[in-house]
Amino acid sequence: MKTISAKMQVDHPVTEGVLDEAIESGELRRRSGLNATTVIFLDPCLAVGFEDGSGVLLPVKNYPEFDGFETEDFAGLKIGFAGAALCHEGKDLQVSIAGLISASKPLMDMAASVIASRNGRQSSAAKAEAARANGKKGGRPRKVDTAL
Repeated sequence: MKTISAKMQVDHPVTEGVLDEAIESGELRRRSGLNATTVIFLDPCLAVGFEDGSGVLLPVKNYPEFDGFETEDFAGLKIGFAGAALCHEGKDLQVSIAGLISASKPLMDMAASVIASRNGRQSSAAKAEAARANGKKGGRPRKVDTAL
């Protein structure tokens, strides 16, 4: 049998520096993730609100996770897992908000469109250098029609 040594010692004392680093790491993770802050049932949809004030309406009929839920059961939904999931203690339900959103084709199509638009605006260092070089020459060179 092969013995594997642990790489990280868990019995090290927690110093102020380690604690500050952990808090900063957690804050970065929180800011970069999906952070819902509110959930409200607006029949026939769930309204999920996020930190920046934006929100999304999710029709519950599209999600089998909510089959058997009564109107009063929706009042028991809470935000959990640091804003990443909807939880209901009585129904033993934990469902990912990202999963709910990704199950909606129109929302995913919109997300793909937004990402494509954002990525199209990005410029690499090579593209920026080529644009500067072309600018010095008076702009993009004209295409020469060789079919004459």
